[in-house]
Amino acid sequence: MTDLLDIDAIRASAERLWAEAMEIWLAGGWAMIAIAAIALLMFGLGIHVQLRLREKGFLRVPEKVWRRWIDHPAERKGPIGDLLDFVTGGRTLEDTAFFFDQLRTTEMAPFERDLKVMKICVGTAPLVGLLGTVTGMLATFGALASGAGGDKTMGMVASGISEALITTETGLVIAIPGLFFQYQLLRKHQRYQAFLAHLETVCTQTQYRHRTGHRAPTTT
Repeated sequence: MTDLLDIDAIRASAERLWAEAMEIWLAGGWAMIAIAAIALLMFGLGIHVQLRLREKGFLRVPEKVWRRWIDHPAERKGPIGDLLDFVTGGRTLEDTAFFFDQLRTTEMAPFERDLKVMKICVGTAPLVGLLGTVTGMLATFGALASGAGGDKTMGMVASGISEALITTETGLVIAIPGLFFQYQLLRKHQRYQAFLAHLETVCTQTQYRHRTGHRAPTTT
């Protein structure tokens, strides 16, 4: 019985918070719709990029393991194993370089595109909020200029000020976490780029050693 009362209380509290949030959101005017669309696009792309980077599995496979997989194809598994199957399919060093160029083109371009769109959204959200502030202030001044007086004028003034403040605050609330999220994803993307560059070096050295019977000079 107590559990049911707790669930009902939580549900009622959530519904009340949702109603208050919607009231505040609608008070921001048309700019809030644009900010909501920007937020959905930005965080949707961010989650998509994060999931795709996680699927690559480059952080879960130790270097000594994938180094062994280069010489032992039968042991390969997972995304890194599939990647090695692709890049080690050539017979010459030129083939290997070509496969890595193709890999970078197909793998990096979507990440770079999505991260650029996220960066644009981070910069756009506060600007749209500022635009909402301008329109809210114009509405406020229009109400004051009407000279009608009374509760109607005060209601229009309060509505304009509310729109001006809410849109600015919401734009910043969306942009600040979006900025940190985009930076975090950019760092992970750079780590994946560094992993591919290191993998190409190791694969090239291994193929050179197999072709010539000598150990390739190591790079630092």
